Amino acid sequence: MPKGRTTRPRVGGVISKRANEAEAPARGTEVVETGRQSVNSRFGAEARTATSEQTKSEDQLMERVVERSNLWSAYQRVVKNKGAPGVDDLTVAEFKDWLKVHWPSVKQALLAGRYIPHPVRRVDIPKPLGGVRTLGVPTVLDRLIQQALHQVLQPLFEPTFSEGSFGFRPGRSAHQAVRRAQTYLRDGKRWVVDLDLEKFFDRVNHDVLMARVARQVGDARVLKLIRRFLTAGMMQEGLVMPRTEGTPQGGPLSPLLSNILLTDLDRELERRGLAFCRYADDCNIYVGSRVAGERIMRGIRTFLEEVLRLRVNAKKSAVARPWVRKFLGYSFTVQRESRLRVAPESVQRLTARIRELLRSGRGRSLAHTIETLNPLLRGWINYFQLTQTKGALEDLDAWVRRRLRCLLWRQWKRPRTRGHKLCALGLDAERAWSSAMNGRGPWWNAGASHMNHGLPAAYFTNLGLLSLLREQQRLQCAR
Repeated sequence: MPKGRTTRPRVGGVISKRANEAEAPARGTEVVETGRQSVNSRFGAEARTATSEQTKSEDQLMERVVERSNLWSAYQRVVKNKGAPGVDDLTVAEFKDWLKVHWPSVKQALLAGRYIPHPVRRVDIPKPLGGVRTLGVPTVLDRLIQQALHQVLQPLFEPTFSEGSFGFRPGRSAHQAVRRAQTYLRDGKRWVVDLDLEKFFDRVNHDVLMARVARQVGDARVLKLIRRFLTAGMMQEGLVMPRTEGTPQGGPLSPLLSNILLTDLDRELERRGLAFCRYADDCNIYVGSRVAGERIMRGIRTFLEEVLRLRVNAKKSAVARPWVRKFLGYSFTVQRESRLRVAPESVQRLTARIRELLRSGRGRSLAHTIETLNPLLRGWINYFQLTQTKGALEDLDAWVRRRLRCLLWRQWKRPRTRGHKLCALGLDAERAWSSAMNGRGPWWNAGASHMNHGLPAAYFTNLGLLSLLREQQRLQCAR
């Protein structure tokens, strides 16, 4: 650890070294949780009822969290994920040396139930359709502890999760959720209740969530630590704001906690005998008629608000036909044997990212631009490989090539340069020079016959440009 390095101000304006912050719990520092009941009294009858119905984990759960092999696995995961530093400015590269010195005191604090997490650093990410998504970036140490907790808690809660839940679970994926939805449509359930939870990760009620965690966890130290992670403040521009609700995205524990809370929603849907798919807070229920869908929307909305203290976003939720809605970026065709297709919003999002990338490549060679573009295209089609309609992919391939032709036309700048380039690409001199002098804009010329003749699809293929359609066909054959 570099000498003389200090952390940012913490609550109360106290400046302290990272070592002091980590060792404070070990010296007996305890957080006074004012205005809150103790862990045991908080859950009341609900926790006791859950205990009588299910077997809780043993009281030595924290020992499993800090066990050497579990910590090593968590450390490898944190290092692999890299990520930005938290409020203490400790980077992943510096973390190993820091742990060698301070881990014994941190471990002692965890086992004694006195570890106090740092505040998280607030980062606002713009959403494609407006607004922002708030991320909370924990310190590297807190990410390690959360990951270690996650590895121990996941096996405890996994057997309690629903078959209709697909998000953030081992062996389950968004592709499986989309395919399950498709089977419901083909079974005749051609209306969807599309539920959107309003700012879910920002609105989670801590008491409701902790009551559900306590159903499986009997170690009071673990319960107290999770509560402290939930209530750790959020730092922005040097100020720490207290947090009384929500579990901000950004930490390894947040996805598991969301599944724990929303399992009650899954059980309610199962109790009603409904066909549903849920991926994190994105839930679709498939029914046979609009009337049934509207009745279910009212009932589930009441359940979410009264039992789980969550709000349904009325503007983004709807009872509609599945082919006019999207689920995890996909949509469906209207035919009886519904086929998967890429939702229009997903196509728009990709084209916006490509435009942004190509704007930064105007002064670079075409080969370099294609090399930069290919990872984006490959990642996108890898996710949307399940699409069963090829029209959108053909249109996207043609659009990408036209954007690249437009980029070249701009780079050539002057009519003289354009004429010489078109001649070099195989156009006869008369056509090349008349095209170069036409006075039209770059986008028009990019779609005109002279540019398509000089720069056909094969030209870009030879430069290594990935074709979305061919890559999708390759992925389908490899399945």
